[in-house]
Amino acid sequence: MTDMISPMAALKSRLKATWESGDYGHFAKLMEPGALEFLARQSVAPGTRVLDLACGAGQIAIPMARAGAEVIGVDIARNLIAPARARAQAEGVRVQFDEGDAEELPYADASFDLVFSLIGAMFAPRPERVAAELLRVCRPGGRVVMANWTADGFVGLLFQTMVKHVPPPSNFPSPLLWGDETVARDRFRAGTSALTFSKRLYPFHYPFPPGEVVDFYRTYYGPTNRAFAALDARGQARLRADLERLWSGHNQATNGSTWYTAEYLEVVAIRA
Repeated sequence: MTDMISPMAALKSRLKATWESGDYGHFAKLMEPGALEFLARQSVAPGTRVLDLACGAGQIAIPMARAGAEVIGVDIARNLIAPARARAQAEGVRVQFDEGDAEELPYADASFDLVFSLIGAMFAPRPERVAAELLRVCRPGGRVVMANWTADGFVGLLFQTMVKHVPPPSNFPSPLLWGDETVARDRFRAGTSALTFSKRLYPFHYPFPPGEVVDFYRTYYGPTNRAFAALDARGQARLRADLERLWSGHNQATNGSTWYTAEYLEVVAIRA
């Protein structure tokens, strides 16, 4: 049993370190317009009990609380919890922020009317456990809503570019499988009364050119930060060239900035 548990424990420790590297709170500030578009479609009524899973620094938890929802945000990255609490306090809203694992949520069964995961739970290493936990903490008739990057979208291409240089652990299934409707449907099949899927486009705008976007990700985005750290100088130069080529090839801006969209799968599951 110990031999079976140890590799998973090591993997989860590595994933936690990845998301605690860089500065996701700063990184996510430029993602907020897309996050708010996602949130606006969900019709969160005042008084709704909401869990924001993989909440980051509170990008959607705080707006939901401001609109009257009762929100708990949970994230595996310990260093994001304090900034999230500070931001909520500064903005005068009440949100409970906890450190926690998507595969072992520290909440009772049926605690929430709505469970959100905006580009977060998809990165946990045991997706079947994640699906079970999302449904367990949601009340019967409540909603579980996920947004997951697709393999064919820009962020999917970004991850595929990085893993060519730094292969993932062998016991880590691709997070991009969550962006496949057939896979997501299978993972949520048990315990749901309805499932709907929609392909959406997430807008990204950076007020600097593609080369500086690479530097921005390398500095602030955990997965890119760790990918560069795993390589020697020659490997870093190759990764940087591939990433700059990727952003330049998809850039729709013509004014020196960088603008593109990334496809994601929006999943809405109603708990049976």
